Amino acid sequence: MTDASLYVPRFNVMEPDAVRPFVEAVATAQLVTVGADGVPDATFLPVLWEGDRLVGHLARANAHWRRIVDGSPALAIVTGPDTYVSPSWYATKAEHGKVVPTWNYSVVHLRGRIVVHDDPEWVRALVTRLTDRHESSRDEPWAVTDAPADYIDKNLRPIVGVELLVESVEAKAKLSQNRSDEDRSGVARGLAADGVDPAGLVQE
Repeated sequence: MTDASLYVPRFNVMEPDAVRPFVEAVATAQLVTVGADGVPDATFLPVLWEGDRLVGHLARANAHWRRIVDGSPALAIVTGPDTYVSPSWYATKAEHGKVVPTWNYSVVHLRGRIVVHDDPEWVRALVTRLTDRHESSRDEPWAVTDAPADYIDKNLRPIVGVELLVESVEAKAKLSQNRSDEDRSGVARGLAADGVDPAGLVQE
């Protein structure tokens, strides 16, 4: 049997306490499912990770939700910032030249069973929670109840809810952890010189 787990070298394991905050901060995922015909589908969507459930919504016009078989396996891919890393930034390049390019990134895979919720009240509750999550830090947060009720009803009809019952979580942070302190510092300086904020891209 093929091992479908995420490839995570030991030095790229994301700290367990950092996984949920990472997903909550990114707040989006690529939802991947396979239809009854064996053809895969993927949709980018805003998500909330609540307990052991990852919830979100798709456009009703998106055929993806109609192809989902309730209870079938699904994968949600949550990705953070990523960047090319030039070997010219490594201090060790000057020492021995044995360096090659790579790519730094962070990613979380959530696997489980998927369920579709074509239920206006379920979707309304989800949209309310999503809105509250993204508006709460504003000085004057907008709320779903700020709009006329019939207008909200009209805008809820074109979307359908989905719920991933999370069974496994795999998390990887490839942030030059296998390099020396000097090499990581060189990467941070190189990224900054290219106008890229190294935060979240290089292990401090």
